[in-house]
Amino acid sequence: MTASAAPADRAEAIERDARLEDIDWSVPPPGAVVSSFAAPSGSLAAVAFGEPARGRIVLVPGATGSKEDFALMLPDLAAAGYRVESFDLAGQYGSAAAGPPAGEPYTDELFDRDLVAFLRDGGPAHLLGYSFGGMLAQRVAVRHPELVRSLALLTTPPATGNVFRSMKVLGPIAGLAGPRTGAALLIWGVRWNLNRVRPGRLAFVRSRFAFTRRSSVDDMVGLMMRALDLRAAVRALPMPKLVATGTHDLWPVAAHERYASDIGAELHVYDTGHSPCETTPHQLCADLLSLYSRIEE
Repeated sequence: MTASAAPADRAEAIERDARLEDIDWSVPPPGAVVSSFAAPSGSLAAVAFGEPARGRIVLVPGATGSKEDFALMLPDLAAAGYRVESFDLAGQYGSAAAGPPAGEPYTDELFDRDLVAFLRDGGPAHLLGYSFGGMLAQRVAVRHPELVRSLALLTTPPATGNVFRSMKVLGPIAGLAGPRTGAALLIWGVRWNLNRVRPGRLAFVRSRFAFTRRSSVDDMVGLMMRALDLRAAVRALPMPKLVATGTHDLWPVAAHERYASDIGAELHVYDTGHSPCETTPHQLCADLLSLYSRIEE
C-alpha cells in the first residue's frame, strides 16, 4: 500500500530534486552540529540538525556509508520541526576506531547494541535504515519497539539469508563469492562509479575508504549473506512502516513490493537508483513527513 505526500508537496519535491547541484559532501550543511557519541563499541562520529519540537528522527547509514549520506535530507526534516540525527557505524569513516576487540569480528549484536544505546540516549525516534542500516533497524525495532515511533527502510535488501542472491546483476553468481570477495566487489563498484554519481560525490565516497576499516566492510557483507527472516516479527510491530526504493535499485522493484507487503509497509518508488537520500531527497522527505504527520494526528 502507498500513501504519498499531498500532490502539491509532491510536485514541489520533484522540482527541487530536479534542481539538485553537486556539493562538497565532506562539509556539513549550515546549522548542523557535529559531535561524537560514546557507544558500547567505541566513539561514533555523529551529526544533529534542528530542534525536537515534534520529536526525533534517527537515520542509519549502510555499509561503506556515513552520516554525510543524509546531508540533503537534514534541512527538510528539521524545518518540519524535528531533531534529525545520524552517526557513522562502527568501523566506518569517522567511527573507524570503534569496533570489536582485536581479532574479533563485527557482529549484528555489536551494531544492535550501538543503535540501542544511541536511541536510549535521546529517547524514542522515527527510525530510518539505509541498505545494510535497514537490516539493523529492523532487528532493533523488533527487540525494542518502545524506542521506535515509525520504521522506514531505504533500499534495504528485500530478502533473507544471502541477500545478494536476489540482486539484479550479481544474483546468479552470489553463491560463489565469500564475504571478502563480496566486499571487494562492493568497494570496486563504488570506486569505479558504477552508480554514475557526480564528481563531488565520487570524490567524497572514494576518500572515505582511506578511513573505513576494510575488516568492517568484509564483516558487514558476511552479515548480509546470512540475514535473519524478520518479516513476520516486523509485520507484528505496532508502529507504521515505510519501504522506499528506486526504479534502478540493486534489487528489483517487484522484490521490494513483496517485502513491503510481507511486513505491512507502505511502498514508495522513485525514479533513481540505490540512493534516494542523495538523488531524490526532497521526495523521500515529503513521504517521510507525510507518514509522521499521520502518526501524530
